[in-house]
Amino acid sequence: MSHAQQQDHAQLLARFMSEHGLKSTRQRTLIVETFFGSEGHLSVEELWDKVRGADARVSVATVYRTMKLLSDSGLAHARNFGDGQTRYEAAVGRHHHDHLICTNCGTIVEFENDKIETMQDAVARRHGFKVVSHKMELYGLCKNCQ
Repeated sequence: MSHAQQQDHAQLLARFMSEHGLKSTRQRTLIVETFFGSEGHLSVEELWDKVRGADARVSVATVYRTMKLLSDSGLAHARNFGDGQTRYEAAVGRHHHDHLICTNCGTIVEFENDKIETMQDAVARRHGFKVVSHKMELYGLCKNCQ
């Protein structure tokens, strides 16, 4: 992630926190920077493991609260891919993408397909819908689990 994107995230989060009377803490900043510096879809526990490498005193509860804050502010998307565990991905600075989820090993593959996007828009128009957001999740077995 570029320095400019990190500044954008920091500004958006600072505005949200000030609007809601929340204070910035060193641990919260560490969690946010670790999250946006990571790729893919992280559970709270996975993020906590990464954060503890830098500060062993960070509690899992602080990570939960911080991720809820990022989700509430629109900076992160909470995703549940059917395994009962919430995972988070960055919501800003990324192109829209959809997901292939292996029901056996839990692998998540991101993909983009312009034809699918065009077809979704056509179906929505045919039914008088104006799509404002969507997510597509396809479940099956990855190559290794087949």
